[in-house]
Amino acid sequence: MNLNGRTFVMVSSTASTVNPDSPTQFEYSERDGVVWGSYTGDTVTHGHFVGTRDGDQVTISYAHALVAGGNAGGRSTSRIETGEDGLLRLVEEFSFENDATRHTSICAELP
Repeated sequence: MNLNGRTFVMVSSTASTVNPDSPTQFEYSERDGVVWGSYTGDTVTHGHFVGTRDGDQVTISYAHALVAGGNAGGRSTSRIETGEDGLLRLVEEFSFENDATRHTSICAELP
């Protein structure tokens, strides 16, 4: 399993309502267990992440600029699952800097 070149869209999040017409879209790169990428859409104008993958677990740090102004950042751990259609999904638990609240989001791979 490798995330290099894969694109995911957020389909649900406990931190915010996902806009189905403009969900956050994530572009992943991976080499030798290191993952990185960028994301945009919904409440995010521009975001980046970097981290590692060990088996089906991905751990990243992220930072992004918000449509409403300001920025946000934090850490997340995702579990990679394979759907019946063969596409991947990421079940992510994350928290923002300076906030201990744990959130969950689900991102689905685009075909």
